[in-house]
Amino acid sequence: MALPAELIAAYRAAHYVVFADPELVIRIGEPNTDLDALLQAAGAASAAYVTAANPRGVRRSEAENKNAFDSLQKFLNEKRYRHCAGEGRDPQGRWPAEQSFLVVGIERADAAALGRRFGQNAVVLIEEGRAPELVLLD
Repeated sequence: MALPAELIAAYRAAHYVVFADPELVIRIGEPNTDLDALLQAAGAASAAYVTAANPRGVRRSEAENKNAFDSLQKFLNEKRYRHCAGEGRDPQGRWPAEQSFLVVGIERADAAALGRRFGQNAVVLIEEGRAPELVLLD
């Protein structure tokens, strides 16, 4: 089923924040030298920004989203993926921030599988030297 254009536009407009000092803000289609430096320091060529909140774009309660976030974190720890906490923010303020992770060193296919596992419509793929890309999942 195709995603509504408004939902895709919201994903493209979101600010994908990595908690650091200062915060690292990832935007779809905008190259980011700080993000490239993070990848280089980690010895990784790629990363993905993922959440487990609001599966299929349907709002869930704060408690449900917290449980989903905890499950995602547990999965990342069990698989030994390097990850940094963050949150996806709606610059228009229509959706509450979603707890998320930047998963460092994950490849495109694994990032897509991770997003599907947690019921997501999309993930953000990051490759060194390229602008972050919204990857829609089927």
